[in-house]
Amino acid sequence: MDLTAIKNPAFLKEMSNEELKDLAASIRKFLIEKLSTTGGHLGANLGVVELTLALHKAYNSPQDKFIWDVGHQAYIHKILTGRTADFDTLRQYKGMCGFPKRIESEHDVWETGHSSTSLSAAMGMAVARDMMNEKYDVVPVIGDGALTGGMALEALNNIGDEKKNITVILNDNEMSIANNVGALHHVLGRMRSAGKYNRAKDEMEALLKRIPAVGGKLATAAERMKDSMKYFMVPGMFFEELGFTYFGPVDGHDLRDLEETINYAKKTNGPKIIHVVTQKGKGYQPAELDKTDNWHGVGPYKIESGEKITSGGAAPAWSKIISDAVLEKARTDKRIAVITPAMILGSKLDNFKREIPDRLFDVGIAEQHATTMAAGMATQGVKPFLAIYSTFLQRAYDQLLHDIARQNLNVFVGIDRAGFVGADGETHQGVFDISFLRAMPNFTIMMPKDENEAQHMVHTALSYEDGPIALRYPRGNGLGVKMDEETHNLPIGSWEVLQEGTDAVILTFGTTIPLAQEARASLAEDNISVRVVNARFIKPMDEAMLHEIFASGLPVLTIEEAVLKGGFGSGVMEFAEENGYNAASVRRMGVPDYFVEHGSVPEQMAEIGLTKEGVSDKVRQMIRFNEQQRA
Repeated sequence: MDLTAIKNPAFLKEMSNEELKDLAASIRKFLIEKLSTTGGHLGANLGVVELTLALHKAYNSPQDKFIWDVGHQAYIHKILTGRTADFDTLRQYKGMCGFPKRIESEHDVWETGHSSTSLSAAMGMAVARDMMNEKYDVVPVIGDGALTGGMALEALNNIGDEKKNITVILNDNEMSIANNVGALHHVLGRMRSAGKYNRAKDEMEALLKRIPAVGGKLATAAERMKDSMKYFMVPGMFFEELGFTYFGPVDGHDLRDLEETINYAKKTNGPKIIHVVTQKGKGYQPAELDKTDNWHGVGPYKIESGEKITSGGAAPAWSKIISDAVLEKARTDKRIAVITPAMILGSKLDNFKREIPDRLFDVGIAEQHATTMAAGMATQGVKPFLAIYSTFLQRAYDQLLHDIARQNLNVFVGIDRAGFVGADGETHQGVFDISFLRAMPNFTIMMPKDENEAQHMVHTALSYEDGPIALRYPRGNGLGVKMDEETHNLPIGSWEVLQEGTDAVILTFGTTIPLAQEARASLAEDNISVRVVNARFIKPMDEAMLHEIFASGLPVLTIEEAVLKGGFGSGVMEFAEENGYNAASVRRMGVPDYFVEHGSVPEQMAEIGLTKEGVSDKVRQMIRFNEQQRA
């Protein structure tokens, strides 16, 4: 079948199971071929081909609402809703988003890139439907990993209590990004092995109803027997006790079984959950065999072998640089422990897990819990390293403020993927953490210019005893610099002058230091002399250096790969205002007040003017303005 001819999913209604099987094979072949060039979320999508076909055959999108939790598994949904031709631009600048996008299609009713939001959104849509006296189905699709998230459990509780007509599809592939952890994971494992539950339960109840009601005692005994039998059969009772009707487990790759179960569930009123067991990476052997995150989100690869086509340098990934530095300290300091919310592999903590497994705690997709758990450990003298992506740290804002900062606890927060993240786009950009952490009393925030400075910052953070401290580090690889053999503490709040200059000053840190240096070299060709400062401590700032800079009267440009609102540049301007430098000339460059979408990092930087030319032009403007003011 020509997948580009698909305009909407209505054609599925008339297809036989054999035709659907052929379509599933065509979709898998298409995804394997396309993603070998563009990259993307391969494993999760290969696992839900039949499930997506069955859902679109049974329901009527967009009248019925599909809500894809995380959204990285919605590629088949995009194919069936007329976007096959756009796959050449998947996750590329100005191209098709790798997640559901409301402006892309009326079939995308909910945008997401973070897990565990689908059930709350579904509850909201169901409430709106009932308030407006409308008739449609609300169908959230959530993975077993995402089900451990606090929001998901809160929503299950609320949906079951309110008895809303929602059909939850539990896509159980025993994985989130990597292997799942936690007690709920083991509950689902027992359900998987227990066989069909709901129909057997119904047959049992029908049998018990045939017992003649000879007196109240026998009737009561029959009810007790029914309840006891339900508990004896075990599988769906977790969900049934929450108020859901449980269906499953269902083979997520058996189209007939899926269709039969979905149609059976559609006849049932109230909240219900269909437990679908799928295989992540189904149909592509390298992805099927993977039990890590290697085929979760992938770059280009060779189809025949599964070999990744890499363009990275020889230097190790930033995540590995930081985690290995923490491991080095943990070998001699027994107080050091690591906490991560389902990101052992993403944050390159696998070496730590192998060497010191009893001091590494993977709590699953539970960022709030991870953060307060770190706070609890710190109260008892442990030195916790909380390794968490910047975009996921947002989910633990209150715990950072209320539980860590307010109590001034010695928690070391490793903010992975800080800055632009490229193809994952707006849902994953790590550009907000500076603004929300700067507002929290007691927090120290730092970012290294290279991996050598990074190892000294790890040493500093693990030696620090005066409250919480955060270390930001970007996605991608280090610079390949020489590493010092011995590490030492950096004075808190100290900056470093990288190049002297007499006409203007650039204050920046981390990933934008090379950009500032390139602009400086370009300006030097026009005899413009610029001082470049490594403002490695974002909070507290180097106040002595700031006093010297502002006293000199030189124009100051701040550059940050982060939002301008409340960011580092705002802090510099606050310092000028608080210290009476009313004539100071300060300009800021960073992320404007909008969400920057997917594309390559250079494209995202260029969009907001963070280029050598953009910085050079800004400095020239500042110098001209300063000269005019003095004239």
